[in-house]
Amino acid sequence: MKKLLALILLISFQQINSQKTPEKKTQKGYFQLDYLSVNMTDNLGQPEKNMGFTGIHYNLDFNNFYTGIGLYGSVSGRRGGLFTLGVNAGYKHNFNENIFTDIGVHLGGGGGASAADGGGAFVLPHANIGYNFNDFSITGGWSYINFFDGGSIKEHQLNVGVQVPINFDYASFKNRENSFSVDDLKPTEWNQKASKISILVHANNLKAKGDSQFTGGTSINGRTIRLAGFELNSYITNNMFVFVRADGAYSGIPAGYMDVFIGGGYQFWMNRNRTNILAKLGFGASGGGGVDTHGGFLAYPDVSIEQKIYDNFFIAANVGYTVQPSGTFSALTYGAGLKYYVRKDGINSNGKKLTKGTFKGIETIVKEDFYINAKRNGGFEQNMYQISFQANFFLNKYLYGAGQTSFANFGDAGAYAEGLVGLGAQSNTFLNDKITAFGQILAGAAGGGGISTGEGLIIKPSVGLNFEISDNLNLRGAAGYVKAKGNGLSSAFLNFGVSYNFSFLSAK
Repeated sequence: MKKLLALILLISFQQINSQKTPEKKTQKGYFQLDYLSVNMTDNLGQPEKNMGFTGIHYNLDFNNFYTGIGLYGSVSGRRGGLFTLGVNAGYKHNFNENIFTDIGVHLGGGGGASAADGGGAFVLPHANIGYNFNDFSITGGWSYINFFDGGSIKEHQLNVGVQVPINFDYASFKNRENSFSVDDLKPTEWNQKASKISILVHANNLKAKGDSQFTGGTSINGRTIRLAGFELNSYITNNMFVFVRADGAYSGIPAGYMDVFIGGGYQFWMNRNRTNILAKLGFGASGGGGVDTHGGFLAYPDVSIEQKIYDNFFIAANVGYTVQPSGTFSALTYGAGLKYYVRKDGINSNGKKLTKGTFKGIETIVKEDFYINAKRNGGFEQNMYQISFQANFFLNKYLYGAGQTSFANFGDAGAYAEGLVGLGAQSNTFLNDKITAFGQILAGAAGGGGISTGEGLIIKPSVGLNFEISDNLNLRGAAGYVKAKGNGLSSAFLNFGVSYNFSFLSAK
């Protein structure tokens, strides 16, 4: 028996040590920031000030064909709080190393700010000319926006944009949780400088100040709006970073308020890198929930302090200020959250000795939700559809943390949106290694579009299946139930979509 046990241990040890290092692959992609000025009319058909519509996108590049995800928000005019989410697809043709054409389409859903958005579904094709400056490109040309599901926002306009190449290294999703020593990784292509990112999930508060008001003119001075959201920081140097942040209201005002910011900051280290102080400045779009943010543009300075609690996890507390330049809204901001730092895609890091690398799984999902008989504020029920984007970060091989945002696109609820976080679990593959099962529970802020969500807090459990169609792509379907706090929305739902899956090297 002892000899048998020794043999089993020896075989297991040999298998562990003969584990092949995953192949490093590179996915080309680019970040895009664009702007268009949309001719607008009010709900009576009378002309009003143009809406400045700004988009944030990330596209994957497949030999000049591209596809990705994008979020638009109003930043000028009268429709602060109009937000949309959609998918991008298009083709670039290079005339030479500098000049190119970009022909594509953005298809999505959203609305808000009492705009004539109908059910929320819209299409935004474009035909642009671009110029490449190596580190970035500029584009501009024709575009056409059409809220085609009963909306009256239908206009041709010019658009301009900036594109910045951001590629990433990855391995197969099936390699998630495989670990290697730095010595094992040194002879491989993973022997390169690691980049640093952080992910923050937080609860935040806006305490309205001064002349802050609802769109009807009622003052909200002193009222506290409670938000939940996330922030992603990507470090340019050891100390300087850029960030993207999004929040949704779940208490304090009628449901529907959200904000999205982009910006930069600087991190100061103390206490042997266990305590950090961060100073940030962001700009973005905001509105909804009846809050008068005018055209939607907000500035956001902020200072936060972080304390390490375990491994790469930190607790964070922040205080800052948000202000709308026209003076219709300003607020003191404060909150707390949980942050996770990652050094990714390499084993060399300035100022920190790395000893081990583990491949962590990521799923990015685009899907369409179908809410059956969604309750409306008028006391009636009607089916509602929404486009949804979800990102899953695998904490181990089976358990993942999830973040999701969704916007209505059919069903006469164009201003409805959700911002949710939660946990899920996914099984091993079965049926010829093609199928996995999953279950998850999400919760967060939702509102707008006449959907009865009270002050905005909802909970959303579901179960479903993934079907593998390639190493990176899965088809996905799920069923679940969504319930708002109180006696509002309480509906069964189905969703169907596609996921793009990979793993990245996280080094410690």
